[in-house]
Order: sequence, then structure tokens, then C-alpha cells
Amino acid sequence: MTVQMPISARTFVLVFAVLCLGQMAAAQTRYGPANTKSVPSAQNDEPPAMGVTEWLQRMHAGARQRSYVGTFVVSAPGGDLSSARIWHVRDGDHQLERIEALSGPPRSTFRRNRSVMTFLPEAKVVKVEKRENLDLFPNLPDKPDSSVGDYYDVRAIGKDRVAGFDADVVQLVPRDGLRFGYRIWSERRSGLVVKLQTVDSDTRVVEQSAFSELQLDAPVKAQALAQMMANTSGYRIEKLELERSTAQDEGWMLRTPVAGFKPRSFFRRPALPSGDGKSPKPEATTVQWTFSDGLATVSLFIERYDPARTPSDGVLTIGATNAIRRRLPAPASDWWLTAVGEVPQQTLNAFAQSLARTR
Repeated sequence: MTVQMPISARTFVLVFAVLCLGQMAAAQTRYGPANTKSVPSAQNDEPPAMGVTEWLQRMHAGARQRSYVGTFVVSAPGGDLSSARIWHVRDGDHQLERIEALSGPPRSTFRRNRSVMTFLPEAKVVKVEKRENLDLFPNLPDKPDSSVGDYYDVRAIGKDRVAGFDADVVQLVPRDGLRFGYRIWSERRSGLVVKLQTVDSDTRVVEQSAFSELQLDAPVKAQALAQMMANTSGYRIEKLELERSTAQDEGWMLRTPVAGFKPRSFFRRPALPSGDGKSPKPEATTVQWTFSDGLATVSLFIERYDPARTPSDGVLTIGATNAIRRRLPAPASDWWLTAVGEVPQQTLNAFAQSLARTR
């Protein structure tokens, strides 16, 4: 699940690490925060009695309809910590955001609706792309799929305060082992998510994200963000062109669907240039097949297997995000898979075992 009100960046970082090893392209990002210990007990002033879909629709609206400025921090038990400064404004039908990384390499990401620009000042590069799925929290389409309630139960926990705001606290409990559970703090008046804990099947917190400081209804100027986004002077612009396709057209299928996860999109992605600067061969193109259960998202990146540049099989975990890399078994052994998602590793294994070549 991507907890961002802005564009997500956490899975993107993980995938980017995988890409450096496996020469693949990725998508998805995230930022989040700190204190993992306090979980409020139920009180008389309990959150409203609503179903899973109603809660998610409320949070979904809160992330889009309010202007705000805040510092968002994400942490994991292993000590990984990242933070970002976020400016968000709704200007009529348009959503504009600026995300300034406060940890790691300098990076500024701007979004206007589906147009995304990432400024990398050290490299003097701006990466430009259109994103089909914006990975806002909750990760729901414009018309949320009511079937999400088939895979999660909701339990009211009570109320708490986060960054100075009163918050309702609920827990989303998965009905199977294919997805994580979540404790969610949402601002009482707007529904804006101000804190999230991702928990595993043993109720251990595997990742926490929260605002450490937040100003709601902040005087964010849409025009100012748009001007900053357009100022590319001195930067080299790199456009990531995605070609819409289908699994059937590209020769892929899942022999057995993974319960609750529905296909969201299928794209052909341009291959990364080789180390010698030569243009990649057409057959080096990567395809990305994305699935979602309405909260959690899984991306399958499939490319030709190349023993000269493809790493060995492996797994990678950063907080709630897992990734697996493996060469597909015969008769698809000419292909290499990287599966990434904020789901348990067994879910990625289920996708990998079900993925099959149709031609």
C-alpha cells in the first residue's frame, strides 16, 4: 500500500536498486516517519462505524481535496529512515504537488495531474513521465472497487493525536496471508492520512510512515508550483516513453490468478542504455504488468535474460517492500523476472510461479 498523498517514491527507490543490478526500469515511490510504539486503545469516542470501502473512500478524498504542507518521514525496524517535505494543492480539477527529499541524494519531484517531473540536481537531469497509476494513498482508482472488502476487515481502535491533529485510528486486517495489515491514523475532519503502520502476520510493524509536522489548508500557490516545474534551464531532459500494451499481445498470462489482485495496466518500457553508451536492441525492451487489490500493488518487470548483464536470482527487502529476481523456468527460460510490491514475499512467489509464456 502506498501511503502517499503525493507521488509515491519508496518502491521506486527499491526498484531502482534492482534496476542497477538487473537493468530494468521501474515506477513507484514513497516517504514516511517515525514513532512505532504507541498504538492507542479503544476509547468511548470511537471512530465512525464504516466499512472498509467507506473508510478508504474518505481517506482517498482527504488526500486530494485538501491543500497542505508537511514533513513526512518513513522508518523501518532495521533503522532505514527517509523523509521528505511535501507541498500539495488542489487547483480546480488539477492536483499539483512538490516533494523535496530531505534524506539521501538531492531530488525534487513535481506532479501536475499525471505529468511527473523529477529533478536530479547533482546530475543536472530532469526525468519526465506520465504515470497511469499515481500511487496516492489509499491506492484506489477514481471509482474504488468494492471487492477490497472481500480481502480486508476493518476494526476501530480509537483516537489519537499526530502532528497536533486529532485522528481516528482503524486497523485493516487481511483475511489471508497474501497481504499485509495496516493501522491507519486519519485526521478527524478531513480523512487525510497522517500516520500509517504496515504490520505482518505476527502483527509486527514492518514499516511506519507519518507526518512529523503538518499545516492543513496551507496557502500553497498552484501557479508557483507550476512555474518551478517548468523551470528546466540548465537541465538535460530525459523522457520516459511508455507504450500501452496487453499481456495477451506480449505473450504472457497468469495460469492461476492471485486472489484479490486484479490487472491494472500493462506497458512496454524502453530498455536502459548499455554501459558503453550504445542504444539498446529492440528485444531488450522491458514490460511492466501491474496488479492491485485496491490497497497493495504488485509490479512484474519482464525482460530478456542476458547472462552478461543479468544478476543471479535473489530477494531484496526494504521496510514493507519486497522484491524477487529470478530466471523463469523452461519453456520461458529466455526471460528474466523482477517482481516488486508492498506485499509478503509469498505473494510475489505466487505471481512468479503462475507467470507463463503463451508463445
